[in-house]
Amino acid sequence: MIAILGAGSMGRLWAAKLPARQVAFVPRPEQSLESLAYQFRPLKGPELSIQIPWLPHTQSPSLLVVTTKAGDTLDALKQVVPRLPETSPIVLFQNGLGSQQRVAETWPNHPVLAATTTEGANRPESALVVHAGQGETWVGALTPAGNTYLTETVAKLAESGLSVNAETDILSRLWQKLIINAGINPFTAILDCPNGKILTHPFYQQWIAPLCHEICELQTASGQSSKSPEALREAIEAVARNTAANTSSMRADRLAGRTTEINFINGYLARLGAEVGIDTPVNQMLTDQVKQLK
Repeated sequence: MIAILGAGSMGRLWAAKLPARQVAFVPRPEQSLESLAYQFRPLKGPELSIQIPWLPHTQSPSLLVVTTKAGDTLDALKQVVPRLPETSPIVLFQNGLGSQQRVAETWPNHPVLAATTTEGANRPESALVVHAGQGETWVGALTPAGNTYLTETVAKLAESGLSVNAETDILSRLWQKLIINAGINPFTAILDCPNGKILTHPFYQQWIAPLCHEICELQTASGQSSKSPEALREAIEAVARNTAANTSSMRADRLAGRTTEINFINGYLARLGAEVGIDTPVNQMLTDQVKQLK
Protein backbone atom coordinates (compact mmCIF):
# COMPACT_ATOMS: atom_id res chain seq x y z
CA MET A 1 0.00 0.00 0.00
CA ILE A 2 1.22 3.49 -0.89
CA ALA A 3 0.17 6.04 1.70
CA ILE A 4 -0.19 9.74 0.92
CA LEU A 5 0.19 12.29 3.70
CA GLY A 6 -1.51 15.49 2.55
CA ALA A 7 -4.82 15.52 0.67
CA GLY A 8 -4.35 18.77 -1.26
CA SER A 9 -4.19 19.14 -5.03
CA MET A 10 -0.90 17.29 -5.52
CA GLY A 11 -1.77 14.51 -3.09
CA ARG A 12 -5.10 13.96 -4.83
CA LEU A 13 -3.44 13.97 -8.24
CA TRP A 14 -1.13 11.12 -7.24
CA ALA A 15 -3.95 9.27 -5.50
CA ALA A 16 -6.06 9.44 -8.66
CA LYS A 17 -3.22 8.33 -10.95
CA LEU A 18 -1.75 5.49 -8.87
CA PRO A 19 -3.32 2.02 -9.27
CA ALA A 20 -6.73 1.67 -7.63
CA ARG A 21 -6.87 -0.17 -4.30
CA GLN A 22 -3.11 0.33 -3.85
CA VAL A 23 -3.22 3.84 -2.34
CA ALA A 24 -4.67 5.41 0.80
CA PHE A 25 -4.53 8.79 2.51
CA VAL A 26 -3.01 9.08 5.98
CA PRO A 27 -5.74 10.38 8.30
CA ARG A 28 -5.27 13.19 10.78
CA PRO A 29 -5.67 12.09 14.42
CA GLU A 30 -9.27 13.35 14.55
CA GLN A 31 -10.13 12.08 11.05
CA SER A 32 -13.06 9.72 10.56
CA LEU A 33 -12.15 6.66 8.51
CA GLU A 34 -14.72 7.22 5.80
CA SER A 35 -13.13 7.31 2.35
CA LEU A 36 -12.34 10.57 0.58
CA ALA A 37 -14.40 11.12 -2.58
CA TYR A 38 -13.75 13.72 -5.29
CA GLN A 39 -13.97 14.29 -9.03
CA PHE A 40 -10.79 14.11 -11.09
CA ARG A 41 -10.45 15.86 -14.45
CA PRO A 42 -7.56 14.30 -16.39
CA LEU A 43 -5.64 15.93 -19.22
CA LYS A 44 -7.67 13.88 -21.68
CA GLY A 45 -10.96 12.11 -21.40
CA PRO A 46 -13.99 12.44 -19.13
CA GLU A 47 -14.04 13.31 -15.45
CA LEU A 48 -13.62 10.39 -13.09
CA SER A 49 -15.16 9.76 -9.69
CA ILE A 50 -12.35 8.93 -7.27
CA GLN A 51 -12.78 7.31 -3.87
CA ILE A 52 -9.64 6.86 -1.75
CA PRO A 53 -9.72 5.13 1.65
CA TRP A 54 -8.00 6.42 4.76
CA LEU A 55 -5.11 4.25 5.92
CA PRO A 56 -6.05 2.21 9.00
CA HIS A 57 -3.78 2.90 11.99
CA THR A 58 -2.89 -0.78 12.08
CA GLN A 59 -1.60 -0.89 8.49
CA SER A 60 1.99 -0.09 7.55
CA PRO A 61 2.52 1.33 4.06
CA SER A 62 5.32 0.20 1.78
CA LEU A 63 5.85 3.82 0.66
CA LEU A 64 4.88 7.18 2.17
CA VAL A 65 4.35 10.11 -0.22
CA VAL A 66 4.29 13.46 1.62
CA THR A 67 2.47 16.31 -0.12
CA THR A 68 1.80 18.58 2.84
CA LYS A 69 2.75 22.27 2.83
CA ALA A 70 6.42 22.78 3.68
CA GLY A 71 5.68 24.42 7.02
CA ASP A 72 3.44 21.53 8.13
CA THR A 73 5.66 18.65 7.05
CA LEU A 74 7.82 18.01 10.10
CA ASP A 75 4.96 18.12 12.60
CA ALA A 76 2.77 15.95 10.37
CA LEU A 77 5.50 13.35 10.02
CA LYS A 78 6.07 13.24 13.78
CA GLN A 79 2.59 11.73 14.05
CA VAL A 80 3.32 9.08 11.41
CA VAL A 81 6.99 8.05 11.40
CA PRO A 82 6.99 6.35 14.85
CA ARG A 83 4.66 3.66 13.47
CA LEU A 84 6.40 3.47 10.08
CA PRO A 85 8.80 0.57 9.38
CA GLU A 86 12.37 1.71 8.71
CA THR A 87 12.10 -0.07 5.36
CA SER A 88 9.30 2.23 4.15
CA PRO A 89 10.69 5.09 2.03
CA ILE A 90 9.46 8.63 2.70
CA VAL A 91 9.19 10.81 -0.42
CA LEU A 92 8.92 14.56 0.17
CA PHE A 93 7.12 16.71 -2.42
CA GLN A 94 7.51 20.11 -0.73
CA ASN A 95 8.17 23.43 -2.45
CA GLY A 96 11.29 25.43 -1.67
CA LEU A 97 14.12 24.24 0.55
CA GLY A 98 14.61 23.78 4.25
CA SER A 99 11.77 21.44 5.18
CA GLN A 100 13.41 18.50 3.38
CA GLN A 101 16.68 18.92 5.27
CA ARG A 102 14.81 19.08 8.59
CA VAL A 103 13.12 15.74 7.88
CA ALA A 104 16.39 14.08 6.83
CA GLU A 105 18.12 15.39 9.95
CA THR A 106 15.29 14.22 12.22
CA TRP A 107 15.18 10.66 10.83
CA PRO A 108 18.68 10.04 9.40
CA ASN A 109 18.30 6.25 9.49
CA HIS A 110 15.10 6.20 7.44
CA PRO A 111 15.09 6.08 3.64
CA VAL A 112 14.18 9.75 3.08
CA LEU A 113 13.93 10.98 -0.51
CA ALA A 114 12.92 14.29 -2.06
CA ALA A 115 10.94 14.83 -5.22
CA THR A 116 10.40 17.81 -7.48
CA THR A 117 7.69 17.83 -10.09
CA THR A 118 6.40 20.00 -12.90
CA GLU A 119 3.04 18.21 -12.95
CA GLY A 120 0.27 20.77 -12.64
CA ALA A 121 -2.76 20.23 -10.42
CA ASN A 122 -5.32 22.57 -8.92
CA ARG A 123 -8.66 22.50 -7.12
CA PRO A 124 -11.07 25.05 -8.61
CA GLU A 125 -13.73 23.50 -6.36
CA SER A 126 -13.30 21.67 -3.05
CA ALA A 127 -14.38 18.33 -4.54
CA LEU A 128 -12.72 18.71 -7.96
CA VAL A 129 -9.07 18.18 -8.85
CA VAL A 130 -7.82 19.19 -12.28
CA HIS A 131 -4.67 17.75 -13.84
CA ALA A 132 -3.70 21.09 -15.32
CA GLY A 133 -0.42 20.29 -17.02
CA GLN A 134 1.75 17.32 -17.92
CA GLY A 135 5.28 17.42 -16.57
CA GLU A 136 8.10 15.35 -15.11
CA THR A 137 8.95 14.19 -11.61
CA TRP A 138 12.48 13.67 -10.33
CA VAL A 139 13.26 11.70 -7.16
CA GLY A 140 16.55 11.48 -5.27
CA ALA A 141 17.89 10.37 -1.91
CA LEU A 142 18.47 12.67 1.06
CA THR A 143 19.78 9.98 3.44
CA PRO A 144 22.10 7.02 2.81
CA ALA A 145 19.20 4.59 3.23
CA GLY A 146 17.30 6.57 0.62
CA ASN A 147 19.83 5.52 -2.03
CA THR A 148 19.05 1.87 -1.32
CA TYR A 149 15.37 2.37 -2.10
CA LEU A 150 15.64 4.89 -4.96
CA THR A 151 15.08 2.50 -7.87
CA GLU A 152 12.22 0.74 -6.11
CA THR A 153 10.56 4.04 -5.18
CA VAL A 154 10.77 5.43 -8.71
CA ALA A 155 9.23 2.20 -10.08
CA LYS A 156 6.31 2.39 -7.65
CA LEU A 157 5.57 6.03 -8.46
CA ALA A 158 5.88 5.32 -12.19
CA GLU A 159 2.90 2.95 -11.89
CA SER A 160 0.86 6.17 -11.95
CA GLY A 161 1.62 6.55 -15.65
CA LEU A 162 3.28 9.88 -14.90
CA SER A 163 6.88 10.49 -15.96
CA VAL A 164 9.09 9.67 -12.95
CA ASN A 165 12.90 9.69 -13.02
CA ALA A 166 15.72 8.89 -10.62
CA GLU A 167 18.08 11.77 -9.82
CA THR A 168 21.49 11.31 -8.20
CA ASP A 169 21.80 15.05 -7.43
CA ILE A 170 18.32 15.95 -6.22
CA LEU A 171 19.56 19.06 -4.40
CA SER A 172 20.47 20.61 -7.75
CA ARG A 173 16.96 19.89 -9.04
CA LEU A 174 15.43 21.40 -5.91
CA TRP A 175 17.55 24.52 -6.39
CA GLN A 176 16.35 24.87 -9.99
CA LYS A 177 12.72 24.84 -8.87
CA LEU A 178 13.49 27.12 -5.92
CA ILE A 179 14.89 29.75 -8.31
CA ILE A 180 11.75 29.70 -10.45
CA ASN A 181 9.47 29.86 -7.41
CA ALA A 182 11.51 32.68 -5.85
CA GLY A 183 11.28 34.73 -9.05
CA ILE A 184 7.56 34.22 -9.71
CA ASN A 185 5.53 33.30 -6.63
CA PRO A 186 6.09 36.29 -4.34
CA PHE A 187 5.46 38.75 -7.15
CA THR A 188 2.17 37.07 -8.07
CA ALA A 189 1.08 37.12 -4.43
CA ILE A 190 2.03 40.75 -3.84
CA LEU A 191 0.59 41.96 -7.15
CA ASP A 192 -2.39 39.56 -7.00
CA CYS A 193 -2.11 38.49 -10.61
CA PRO A 194 -1.50 35.39 -12.78
CA ASN A 195 2.08 34.43 -13.55
CA GLY A 196 2.39 36.17 -16.89
CA LYS A 197 1.12 39.54 -15.67
CA ILE A 198 4.12 40.13 -13.42
CA LEU A 199 6.46 40.54 -16.39
CA THR A 200 5.23 43.98 -17.37
CA HIS A 201 4.64 45.33 -13.87
CA PRO A 202 7.04 48.07 -12.66
CA PHE A 203 7.45 46.39 -9.25
CA TYR A 204 8.70 43.18 -10.87
CA GLN A 205 10.90 45.04 -13.34
CA GLN A 206 12.48 47.01 -10.50
CA TRP A 207 13.43 44.02 -8.37
CA ILE A 208 13.97 40.99 -10.61
CA ALA A 209 17.56 41.87 -11.64
CA PRO A 210 18.88 42.44 -8.09
CA LEU A 211 16.95 39.35 -6.94
CA CYS A 212 18.74 37.22 -9.54
CA HIS A 213 22.11 38.66 -8.47
CA GLU A 214 21.39 37.59 -4.86
CA ILE A 215 20.35 34.10 -5.92
CA CYS A 216 23.44 33.69 -8.10
CA GLU A 217 25.73 34.59 -5.19
CA LEU A 218 23.87 32.24 -2.85
CA GLN A 219 24.12 29.34 -5.28
CA THR A 220 27.86 29.80 -5.62
CA ALA A 221 28.33 30.05 -1.84
CA SER A 222 26.32 26.84 -1.41
CA GLY A 223 28.53 24.89 -3.78
CA GLN A 224 25.87 24.76 -6.50
CA SER A 225 26.84 25.42 -10.08
CA SER A 226 25.30 28.74 -10.99
CA LYS A 227 24.31 30.42 -14.23
CA SER A 228 24.68 34.15 -14.64
CA PRO A 229 22.02 36.44 -13.12
CA GLU A 230 20.87 37.21 -16.65
CA ALA A 231 20.42 33.50 -17.40
CA LEU A 232 18.48 33.01 -14.18
CA ARG A 233 16.15 35.84 -15.17
CA GLU A 234 15.66 34.32 -18.63
CA ALA A 235 14.71 30.97 -17.05
CA ILE A 236 12.26 32.61 -14.64
CA GLU A 237 10.62 34.64 -17.37
CA ALA A 238 10.37 31.67 -19.73
CA VAL A 239 8.35 29.79 -17.11
CA ALA A 240 6.23 32.86 -16.37
CA ARG A 241 5.38 33.16 -20.07
CA ASN A 242 4.70 29.43 -20.48
CA THR A 243 2.36 29.48 -17.47
CA ALA A 244 1.03 32.98 -18.10
CA ALA A 245 -2.59 32.24 -17.17
CA ASN A 246 -1.76 30.12 -14.12
CA THR A 247 -2.17 31.16 -10.51
CA SER A 248 0.92 30.33 -8.46
CA SER A 249 0.54 28.25 -5.31
CA MET A 250 1.55 31.27 -3.22
CA ARG A 251 -1.12 33.49 -4.74
CA ALA A 252 -3.67 30.69 -4.32
CA ASP A 253 -2.73 30.34 -0.65
CA ARG A 254 -3.08 34.07 -0.15
CA LEU A 255 -6.50 34.18 -1.84
CA ALA A 256 -7.70 31.26 0.27
CA GLY A 257 -6.44 32.79 3.51
CA ARG A 258 -3.86 30.03 4.02
CA THR A 259 -0.30 30.43 5.27
CA THR A 260 2.06 30.70 2.30
CA GLU A 261 5.34 28.84 1.82
CA ILE A 262 7.36 32.07 1.62
CA ASN A 263 9.55 30.96 4.57
CA PHE A 264 10.82 28.05 2.46
CA ILE A 265 11.34 30.02 -0.74
CA ASN A 266 12.59 33.62 -0.47
CA GLY A 267 12.69 33.27 3.31
CA TYR A 268 15.02 30.29 2.96
CA LEU A 269 17.28 32.31 0.67
CA ALA A 270 17.35 35.20 3.16
CA ARG A 271 18.31 32.85 6.01
CA LEU A 272 20.95 31.21 3.85
CA GLY A 273 22.41 34.63 3.11
CA ALA A 274 22.70 35.36 6.82
CA GLU A 275 24.49 32.03 7.35
CA VAL A 276 27.06 32.55 4.58
CA GLY A 277 27.52 36.31 4.97
CA ILE A 278 25.74 37.48 1.81
CA ASP A 279 23.33 40.40 1.93
CA THR A 280 19.88 39.49 0.64
CA PRO A 281 17.76 42.66 0.95
CA VAL A 282 15.48 41.78 -1.98
CA ASN A 283 14.69 38.28 -0.74
CA GLN A 284 14.04 39.71 2.72
CA MET A 285 11.83 42.47 1.33
CA LEU A 286 9.73 40.01 -0.69
CA THR A 287 9.44 37.70 2.32
CA ASP A 288 8.29 40.54 4.55
CA GLN A 289 5.77 41.87 2.02
CA VAL A 290 4.17 38.46 1.49
CA LYS A 291 3.90 37.92 5.22
CA GLN A 292 2.14 41.27 5.58
CA LEU A 293 -0.54 40.40 3.02
CA LYS A 294 -4.05 39.99 4.38
